[in-house]
Amino acid sequence: MNDKLRSDLLLLLAAAIWGFAFVAQRAGMEHLGPLTFNAIRFLMGAAVLAPVVYRHSRNGRAASWRVDLRRGLILGLVLFGGATLQQWGVVYTTAGKAGFITGLYVVLVPFLGLFIGQRTAPHTWAGAALALVGLSLLTITGRPVTSLGDTLVLMGAVFWSTHMLLVGRWARHTEPVRLAALQFLVCGVVSAAVGLPLEQPTMGAVAGAAGPLLYAGLASTGIAYTLQVVAQRHAPPAHAAIILSLEAVFAVLGGMLLLGETLPLRGLVGCALMLAGMILSQLEPRRRRPPVVT
Repeated sequence: MNDKLRSDLLLLLAAAIWGFAFVAQRAGMEHLGPLTFNAIRFLMGAAVLAPVVYRHSRNGRAASWRVDLRRGLILGLVLFGGATLQQWGVVYTTAGKAGFITGLYVVLVPFLGLFIGQRTAPHTWAGAALALVGLSLLTITGRPVTSLGDTLVLMGAVFWSTHMLLVGRWARHTEPVRLAALQFLVCGVVSAAVGLPLEQPTMGAVAGAAGPLLYAGLASTGIAYTLQVVAQRHAPPAHAAIILSLEAVFAVLGGMLLLGETLPLRGLVGCALMLAGMILSQLEPRRRRPPVVT
């Protein structure tokens, strides 16, 4: 298995974990505020990776701590911005519209990449356009109305896009597990510092959200975000964004399997277009062979 295929499979697994995490996040919000929920899940993710980071550091395979600390701080703050804006935005808008707006990173990533000199191939742009149309069919229903929640979620999508670009730039030049753990730690600490005074959670509320927190902290944070960092060592950010946007498809599957939700025909068409966009983004144009001189 080559590096590109392995990266695509890791990104697909991350998208599946994130998609099913919507069920856990919805359940967790019944007990805890968004900042407290994020604080616990990201600190839990950092704790899960701590033994691996310590072992790698002892074996001398880690890069400079000074560089990783700086990158981890930046990624953690960007992660905090995206996670917080998304959670607050969902309070004021529908889940379907929030899912579509967040999925705009499919287009935002290659667009923002232009400003830092990252070129995106035409087939990746075409795949992103197909995935965007599919995502709209999958998530948007009814007449679109702009609200405060839409604005907050759109701002969050800019943070997610920035996060993906930064991971794509730094993942190849650092120890990926340590970088993931550092960003979780920063995001968790900042979320706790802001959220605990504002939301004042109780131990009973934390206990009530134990199941969702375990999934969100161990699987969605500790595993999926680490898979993203590892996979983006060999996957361009624009291409990774298209695959990760499939979390919307897995979110629908999670709703069908765990919540008894149904998927209309337009949703099925949307899933098909997103899959087509992912496949199209992986197709590379044939290079003309030089003529044979006889």
